[in-house]
Amino acid sequence: MAPVPRLLWAVILLCLSASTAVALDIKVTVLRVDYPRLAPISRFDLTPEDLGFAGAALADEDNQTTGNFLGLNFATEIVAVAPDDIGQATDDILAGGVDLLVVMAEASDLLAVADNAGPDVLVINALARDPALRDDQCRANILHVAPSQNMLADAVVQFAMWKQWRAIFLIQGSNPADRALGDAYRRAATKFGARIVEQREFEDTGGSRRTDTGHVLVQRQIPVFTQEAEDHDVVIAADASDVFALYLPYHLWTPRPVMGSAGLRPVTFHAAHEAWGATQFQRRFEALTGRYVQEADYQVWLALRVIGEAVLRTNSAAPDALRNYILGDDFELAAFKGRAVNFRPWNGQLRQPILLTDSKITASVSPQEGYLHQVSTLDTLGLDAPESACAAFVQ
Repeated sequence: MAPVPRLLWAVILLCLSASTAVALDIKVTVLRVDYPRLAPISRFDLTPEDLGFAGAALADEDNQTTGNFLGLNFATEIVAVAPDDIGQATDDILAGGVDLLVVMAEASDLLAVADNAGPDVLVINALARDPALRDDQCRANILHVAPSQNMLADAVVQFAMWKQWRAIFLIQGSNPADRALGDAYRRAATKFGARIVEQREFEDTGGSRRTDTGHVLVQRQIPVFTQEAEDHDVVIAADASDVFALYLPYHLWTPRPVMGSAGLRPVTFHAAHEAWGATQFQRRFEALTGRYVQEADYQVWLALRVIGEAVLRTNSAAPDALRNYILGDDFELAAFKGRAVNFRPWNGQLRQPILLTDSKITASVSPQEGYLHQVSTLDTLGLDAPESACAAFVQ
């Protein structure tokens, strides 16, 4: 008798598993904190009402497609709250028996949610990028699918070095978040051997960014602001507050490429990305939502797919079982970015490629060619194990 092909065996085993599996309900809540914000410079960047939640809806479809065969029932609740209501919302979620949380919140609120939830609840960070969350402020019950600022800055500087643009003119904003992003670029420059030949700070004077910094005024401001800079190859903008960076291209005193918060930007995903099967992801998302995907949508989708994959492999919805598998050597997940992604066991950060986009195409993907690592080239982005002060994940 001829041997049974491996693929057929897999189908047989899947059917047997489906026929013997006990139904398992997986309850997850996506908690989004809605902060008061100024309108963006560009109306293309207006925040959709279903930001993040749209990614959750697509992830539920994807998880349930496999779950139907194995008796897995994925149920995701979405909750949007104001900052003042985070504590009560978290209490209500936990009282409902949910112990799997995907959180879209700033760093301080993410930590408050995780500390309130306690060690028996698994929290996945889908938004906050503060390096401290992966460093001395890490928590054992938080995993991060959102990249850190360090990962994004490293992705940009790696590309600059690959292009031999070694001399950097760094322009940062005056707000605390801008200065923190500037710190990430300074760290990346030191890490990869680039030279920041000059640094300047663009002051945020408040007011309406659309009318007060319209093209007529900016056309006069930016050239004067950037004139007489030290000789440089590239301008990197650290503008986490979305105040000035978008006006830098075409207005610099010395014509140079712009990267960072404008020009060539580091992102987890974008709507024009089509490589590695991303086109089918984009089409399914657009059919479901009627709009283009944003980074937060992708990151929530990724967080829920991490949970779905772990549930599928462990046949458990227990947070400790899922966490142990997710941080283990066997976990990996396809992410439409050219290679499977997995987690750093020392601080719970998802290893992932970073796309570099001009918003029309994916111009490049970091880590760049030639940046090697003894474990994974993805660990050239962000805090490597010897650099992280996170002790919560030590076995």
